[in-house]
Amino acid sequence: MSSSSKVTSVVLALCIVLLPFGSKALVEPKAEVAEATLAWGKAIGEDDPEKVLPLYADDAVLWGTLSPTVRADRQALRDYFVTAFRVLPKLKVAFGDQLIRVYGNAAVNTGYYTFSYVKDGETKSLPARYSFTYVKNGDRWLIVDHHSSAMPPPPK
Repeated sequence: MSSSSKVTSVVLALCIVLLPFGSKALVEPKAEVAEATLAWGKAIGEDDPEKVLPLYADDAVLWGTLSPTVRADRQALRDYFVTAFRVLPKLKVAFGDQLIRVYGNAAVNTGYYTFSYVKDGETKSLPARYSFTYVKNGDRWLIVDHHSSAMPPPPK
């Protein structure tokens, strides 16, 4: 075997061995963002703003599903969730399709979710679409921008 074919064989073998590690590195941030989104959903189910707020960066902006007002500071975010938990008792969220894109230390998760809550003893639902923009802070993905709007009715 010639010297150049030995080098080619070694390089090929290294590529085959290292390929799974490279693809895991590309998938891992998306999985982390998906986990951060699910953590938000779990926190929503706690009916406690203090469980939700740590998932947002200090300078986060929220345009809530039913709010006519953009929330751009910590107190405004807290007020939004206090009101949401009062108006929508036993609030839960179920996620549908998610499209996660990662750009270094920033990521965007766009998709739809369905809120459910209990009103007058009856479970109601509110389908909505969302965009979460995340920034990686240390080992945590924090929400810096969250837009949510009620799903429009299907075209007639």
